[in-house]
Amino acid sequence: MFTRHLTVQPDEKVLAFRDGALVDVLGPGRHARRSRTVVVRVDMRRRLLVLAPQDVLTADGVGVRATVAVRWRVVDPVTFHGASADAEAELHLAAQLALRTAIAEVTADDVASRPATVSTAALTAAVAPAADGIGAEVVDVVLRDVILPPAVRDARTDLVAARTRGQARLEEARAETAALRALANGARLLEEHPALARVRLVESVTPGAQVVLHLGDDAKA
Repeated sequence: MFTRHLTVQPDEKVLAFRDGALVDVLGPGRHARRSRTVVVRVDMRRRLLVLAPQDVLTADGVGVRATVAVRWRVVDPVTFHGASADAEAELHLAAQLALRTAIAEVTADDVASRPATVSTAALTAAVAPAADGIGAEVVDVVLRDVILPPAVRDARTDLVAARTRGQARLEEARAETAALRALANGARLLEEHPALARVRLVESVTPGAQVVLHLGDDAKA
């Protein structure tokens, strides 16, 4: 029987079929290949599946556009080849459903300001069963982008601006209060100690100017 050689790369596995039946799973290296043997190469490297933006509703009924990225790899090449005609489509559907479920449990404000509320671990766990069924493993599923409707974005911008203006007014009021308190304390001190008032007056006079101080009876004594 005529025999050829087959080289399997380090990042792949090869399924060998003869007369429609699986006869071997070949790992990296050089192998003999008999005639009538059909081979299927399966890439074992990690892969990336990025979903197109999905229109989903949050817990408070706001429609947002969100997308996730799925990192996955084949762990069982035999199951991967035989379980589904389109394994990536299976993962795509599972990721869609996981995203919709996760977004439906949080508010628009939460998902926009704190994307971590949509847990990577929860998304990964939701997609994992679908991956298991096709001989694959999900490394992680990450919420990548969340886009709010224009009206909601504008409202959030106005809210942030209002908070900033309010904080600025509060700091200004605190500064004015501190200044008034200092002036009041200074006036009280000068009232209680007239000599300090005269010293302060002398310090403030322009050099060369004449100053006439009217001393009270207590000062003359």
